[in-house]
Amino acid sequence: MIYGYKCFKKGLINSYGVSFQVGETYHSSGKVIFGTNGNGFHMCERLEDTLRFFDTFKEEIDVCRVVGFGDSVKRSDEYNEYYDMYVCEKMYIVKKLTREEIISYGLNLSGTRLIRFLSLFKLDDIEKKIFLEKFAGDKLVGEYIDYYQNNKKDVFIKKLIK
Repeated sequence: MIYGYKCFKKGLINSYGVSFQVGETYHSSGKVIFGTNGNGFHMCERLEDTLRFFDTFKEEIDVCRVVGFGDSVKRSDEYNEYYDMYVCEKMYIVKKLTREEIISYGLNLSGTRLIRFLSLFKLDDIEKKIFLEKFAGDKLVGEYIDYYQNNKKDVFIKKLIK
C-alpha cells in the first residue's frame, strides 16, 4: 500500500471530468502506465508534489489523502525535485483535507519542499501573514511569497550597484 495525496478539481472531479467520493475504492483495468496518456490512479507521497498538476492560482481544488494499492509504477522527476509519484491500479480516498489542514501541512515544511508549496498553492492574505510570521528569519520565504503569491516578478532581479 502507498499512502499519499491526490488533487482534484473542486467537487472531487478529476482532469477528465470523472467524479469521485471520499470513502470509496476505485479500480482501473489494463496495464498501469504513468503519464497523461497513462492508465491508473495518479498520486504523490507529498502533498506539495501533487499540487504541480493543478494551477491553484486560477482554479479551486480539493486535496485528498489517498491509499494506492494493487499494481503500481513509481516515478521521480529528479531534475525538478519531484519524488515518489505513483500510478496505482486501485485507489481508496481516505478523506478530503480542509484548508486549515493544508495550511498546517505547509507550515511544517522546510527547504525546497516549502518553496514548492509556496509556489504552487494560492494563499489568502491571512495565510500569507501566518507564513511570513512563522518564517520571519528566512528572507527567501518572504521573497518567494512576494514572487509567487503577490505576483511581484521583480523580486529576483539583481540590483545594480552604482
